[in-house]
This record gives sequence, structure tokens and C-alpha cells, in this order.
Amino acid sequence: MSHQAVRYVTKSAATAASAVAAAALAASVVLSPVPDAASRLDGVHADLLRAVQLNQITLEQAASFEAKLAGRILG
Repeated sequence: MSHQAVRYVTKSAATAASAVAAAALAASVVLSPVPDAASRLDGVHADLLRAVQLNQITLEQAASFEAKLAGRILG
């Protein structure tokens, strides 16, 4: 087999393996269970507290944003 043919087969195999890995990752994301509202709100709260600690937002901004998201998440 020529050097160019070997390189083509190797490149094609790598591309196929990459596509299979991407498809497996996408399937795992789609099929993963959706977290319940309480755990989602816990995560939002933790993220906002971290942003306050890093001085990215104020405590008032965090509370306002959390209230808005809670309204949307809880319906």
C-alpha cells in the first residue's frame, strides 16, 4: 500500500472515531436525567454566592437574579 493510501486510511479512521465519540457524548447529554427544580435552584444559589465572593456582582443583584430564576424554574 502506498504511503498516501496509508495516510488516507489513518486519517479516515481518526475522523470516524472522533465522530463516534461526539455522538456518544451527545447521546449521554440528551439521555441524562433532568435535575429537579430544587437541585437546580441550589446550583444557582451556589453559583451566585461564588460570584458575590469574587466581587463580580453585589449581594442585591444576586438576590434579584435568583428570585427571577426561581420564578421561571418553579413556574
